[in-house]
Amino acid sequence: MKGRLKFAIIGGDMRQVKLAELLAVDGHTVSAFAMDKIQSIWGVRRSDLLFDAVAGAAYVVLPLPLSGHQGFLNAPLSENTYTIEEVFRCLSPEQIICAGRIDSKSAEMAKNHRLNLFDYFQREELAVSNAVATAEGAIQLAMEETVITICHAKVLVIGFGRVGKLLAHRLRGLGADVTVSARSYADIAWIKAYGYRAANTLSLQGILSRFDIIYNTVPARVLGVELLRELSPDCLCIDLASKPGGMDFAAAAKLGINAIWALSLPGEVAPTTSGVIIKETIYNIISEQEVYK
Repeated sequence: MKGRLKFAIIGGDMRQVKLAELLAVDGHTVSAFAMDKIQSIWGVRRSDLLFDAVAGAAYVVLPLPLSGHQGFLNAPLSENTYTIEEVFRCLSPEQIICAGRIDSKSAEMAKNHRLNLFDYFQREELAVSNAVATAEGAIQLAMEETVITICHAKVLVIGFGRVGKLLAHRLRGLGADVTVSARSYADIAWIKAYGYRAANTLSLQGILSRFDIIYNTVPARVLGVELLRELSPDCLCIDLASKPGGMDFAAAAKLGINAIWALSLPGEVAPTTSGVIIKETIYNIISEQEVYK
């Protein structure tokens, strides 16, 4: 990747704000749109019009996740709302467009507009780095929400994917008594090999009452009302899974359980680091596309 490039950063949270500033620091020309709640963004040209923001930009970066709700751009830093459709209408097939966690409807819409849309959240280098920030943020959240130390706390981590692995490792490093659950026999074997207590995610009945903290990383209903009834009154539940999540939050509220759905933790606890991660991933995508030209 060579030379001074032109980027348009559209929507998103503080991760995209930091991304815009980092790109400007690297010497690129950067415009931003749908960030009007932020007073200033260093080195970045602000635009009141979407078409003006993307005009002439070779690279357009959209939020993570792309959609906030049902076809609308994820733009929590804007006073206004914009549909994905109206954003795509302002873009051209010549532009490289990057977004995170692209839903199937938006992907189909981009295809209909003949847009070159890349999902940077699907990149392994971003997913791993993002999992690090998620794990650290999850531990910070537990420290803020409990009256006990992580050291000696009995903790259950549901799921042994990227976040589950990193979270379990860091929890044990802080002295927690860590149990990890998974569904596959292979994952359970690895859990035991790492020295954690092991459980089957499909057979959690009868063991949940012992835990002080439960983390869920599985994006499917794991903790329904029957399992939630087993928890101790002081148990803290933190769901790190993307939508639809893994807990019945309505049931948890009725049972008086402190349950938190901690979505987009990296953007809340480490926006600068998250901006760096996204920037490096975008650069990788651009470099690959230059090779293919």
